[in-house]
Amino acid sequence: MLQYSNKGGNAMDFEVDGGNWSDILTETTNIPSRYDLIRHKYFEHLEKQINRNVICYYSGWLQNRVSSIDINDSDMEGFMSVMKGMDREKGLTLLLHTPGGDPNAAESIVSYLREVFNDDIEVVIPHMAMSAGTMISCASKKIWMGKHSSIGPVDPQISGLPAYNIISEFEDAYTELDQPNPNVDYWHILLSKYPPAFVKFAQDAVALSAELIEKWLTEVMFIGEDKKDVIANIVKNLNEHENSKVHARHFNIKSGQEMGLKISPLENDQEFQNAVLSLHHACMVTLQNTRVSKIIESSSNAYMVSDN
Repeated sequence: MLQYSNKGGNAMDFEVDGGNWSDILTETTNIPSRYDLIRHKYFEHLEKQINRNVICYYSGWLQNRVSSIDINDSDMEGFMSVMKGMDREKGLTLLLHTPGGDPNAAESIVSYLREVFNDDIEVVIPHMAMSAGTMISCASKKIWMGKHSSIGPVDPQISGLPAYNIISEFEDAYTELDQPNPNVDYWHILLSKYPPAFVKFAQDAVALSAELIEKWLTEVMFIGEDKKDVIANIVKNLNEHENSKVHARHFNIKSGQEMGLKISPLENDQEFQNAVLSLHHACMVTLQNTRVSKIIESSSNAYMVSDN
């Protein structure tokens, strides 16, 4: 059987053991592409520079991919797959690029990473980590962002609808129907689009998002610090809809710092920024030029999802 080992992303050494048809077929599907080799090179460069484990979690939603672009329960398999061979005492630097997704899946991922790395987690946002991606960022000791980076509101989305909007419609209906001569037919048509107990589900989703952010900020980012007011302000700014208006609103590094989040500018460490952006661009080039829709990867293992 033909086997290879990649050294620094620059060359491959081959050992020939011989193999049958099935072995050769398997081998041809396992040989890394040029995109894999380039990413591997920049993984090794970043890990060597910071002496920490690095995992990339990248989604191809900006490239109009469709398969598993959101944060979901299947991601746990990916994170478990890329842990092999890591020195967990070195902690984790997690590069995030995601539109967000399921808060329950984010909770499971955070619980797993916290347990594996004993809360020694930093998050780097080279471009965007929205919604549930912002939630995951709150479970880190520190967030790294550039002038070009964005986080976003974590107000939950239910079937593509902001939970706050659903709750607001029911509150407006309750107020008007309690008045003389209410427009019953209008509210009947409007609210009949929702299934039973939908508003309660929306209320629970909002409460869960706030609860998780507060818990992670208290236990990780501000562990041992008396920062209740700061944490409350962060939760208020991230988990509300009145001021942010839209779920896709972008908060830059200055906005995040003003909320009270511990965010360090990438520009403060030029070598670190260069290493981060090189790996970021390598991941983005892969998403742009292949059918890959999601990358969960370390320097030694990769878990990828592709569009058909």
